Amino acid sequence: MIIIKRFIDKVSSLKGNNLVLPVEEAKMLRDEISKLLADNYELHNKTSSEDDTVIQLEINGGKW
Repeated sequence: MIIIKRFIDKVSSLKGNNLVLPVEEAKMLRDEISKLLADNYELHNKTSSEDDTVIQLEINGGKW
């Protein structure tokens, strides 16, 4: 996440129309974004399969 934060800071402080990134920094940014997307995909698929579970709940008022 550090590289993404650095990128956001660079864009925020941008005074011209161009942003230049060194190749190594661009590759690290690509890697961090890819990891986030992969984690998000796995999390989405994990929760999607769990959403099919049926939960039955019975509430009893006792002596009311």
